[in-house]
Amino acid sequence: MQLPQRLARFNRHVTNPIQRLWAGRAPGFGILEHTGRRSGTVYRTPLNVFRTDDGVAILLTYGPDRDWLKNLRAADGGRLQRHGRTIEVTNPRVVSKAEAAEHVSERSRRLFARLPFDNAVLLTRKG
Repeated sequence: MQLPQRLARFNRHVTNPIQRLWAGRAPGFGILEHTGRRSGTVYRTPLNVFRTDDGVAILLTYGPDRDWLKNLRAADGGRLQRHGRTIEVTNPRVVSKAEAAEHVSERSRRLFARLPFDNAVLLTRKG
């Protein structure tokens, strides 16, 4: 399943600016900092984030054709603000939700598996 693109556009302009106020500190959320592959502009995208054995997993709620994912791939990573701390992430790879679930922490795996999306991005914590 994938959410409609018009909802993605609405979230980009309305919901995301509000979520950026708290998503870097709230459980289950993070703010992904990525650099525009053409503009060089730094963007901050709030996302649902799940801890994995060596980084994080992010479900692709709107599918894999996302600008933030294209930017991460072009730069081979970015930064993630989570729980009030910032970490560098690298090696973005799109995998099936089932494959990502194998890496998601046991505590979050049940919720992760119940969400109705098909793919996820795995990011490796740098350093």
